Amino acid sequence: MKMEQIVNFCKNYGFIFPGSEIYGGLANTWDYGPLGAKLKNNIKDAWRKRFIQENDNSFELDASILMHPRVWEASGHVSGFSDPLIDCKECKMRVRADNLVNDFTNTSKGDAMNEKELVEFIKTNNIPCPNCGKTNFTDVRQFNLMFQTQRGVTTDSKNTIYLRPENAQGEYVNFLNVQRSMRAKIPFGIGQIGKAFRNEITPGNFTFRTIEFEQMEHQLFCKPGTDMEIYEKYKEYAKKFFIDLGISENKLRYHDHEKLVFYAAAACDIEYEFPFGWGEINGTHDRTNYDLSQHQEFSGKSQEYLDPETNEKFIPYVIESTVGCDRAVLAILCNAYEEEKLENDTREVLKLKPFLAPYKVAVLPLVKKYHSEKAREIYKNLTKKFSTIYDDTGSIGKRYRREDAIGTPFCITIDDNTEKEGTVTIRDRDTMKQETIKLEDIEDYINKRINL
Repeated sequence: MKMEQIVNFCKNYGFIFPGSEIYGGLANTWDYGPLGAKLKNNIKDAWRKRFIQENDNSFELDASILMHPRVWEASGHVSGFSDPLIDCKECKMRVRADNLVNDFTNTSKGDAMNEKELVEFIKTNNIPCPNCGKTNFTDVRQFNLMFQTQRGVTTDSKNTIYLRPENAQGEYVNFLNVQRSMRAKIPFGIGQIGKAFRNEITPGNFTFRTIEFEQMEHQLFCKPGTDMEIYEKYKEYAKKFFIDLGISENKLRYHDHEKLVFYAAAACDIEYEFPFGWGEINGTHDRTNYDLSQHQEFSGKSQEYLDPETNEKFIPYVIESTVGCDRAVLAILCNAYEEEKLENDTREVLKLKPFLAPYKVAVLPLVKKYHSEKAREIYKNLTKKFSTIYDDTGSIGKRYRREDAIGTPFCITIDDNTEKEGTVTIRDRDTMKQETIKLEDIEDYINKRINL
């Protein structure tokens, strides 16, 4: 499979559209269509269930996108959140130097290099420009990734604020608020789903790397000394989450960071094998007490936790688990999409887990003229319980194929027996087998098969 297939599939079936397409588009912005929005929301619900609802002592937050600029000074984003960029002198294309090295070596070697080492390696190995093929680059320059805007009517450095480049700081600055209001005892977690923004120079690979994206983040606040055990647990916890979403385990791998930021005790990515290669879909990090310590210093507000059992005061360590929501959507689409060879046909089928499918059930009148009234009645009843679609256009075979392609796990066909005997035919997407069930059994039948 190639990425072009996935991009075209997503557009044709209403999953993902190019942003601002009628105006020629805005590079690397994407809009989720009717089916994409449903799929994305189902993934969020699954994450919320696993990381908040089923996770002991965890609470959800919805923090502001715009925060006090001192937040980003404390976090280090103002001074150090940048990419090592290099320009081709021939065609003027701008690329990340570390990515250039990584792509050339098919490793993550570039991640561990400083500016001088990157330049030397590129020159020594005559790494070509990915656009024009020549080897004539500038030195590396650091480019800050945060989007700036101004608050107020005048453009002034004093009024500069930033679109958040990550969600995590919203959890950190609310650590005390959540702990106090929820009477939470260490260890406890704060989770959040929300938008973040990065002024990426080299975005690409469809929705994998964009300037606007959504994160599903969980921060676990714990006592120093217990952090590494929790870190290992969350590595496994995140991987199992993806497997339970239906992603093949052989398409997942751990990638431990060779080069750690100065404050981290450990860091690991979970990567998925996309058509373009391995790419990060989750990050698990032991951030020690750096973030809360920084906010204590910059705000002047103590971030210490008082252990009610030992009366010991300490600044908690943080274990972070971050899932890129857009990347998770892309991984699930790539993993679920199949073209199956049948006896006299080929069918596109999206083998999504039923709880992720945009529509759980399709209601199809066998003959529109005779069966649509009863089909509409059943459809209306089912919409109160499930995400349901109604389709009466074309032959029943073509309608089955349309539902297979968008991942609908069950199709209910209304025919003469529905009125006479109170039964319907229900078809399974994956096996294509059909069985007859009573009208009153439909809800129970579907419920048993769609839960995470």
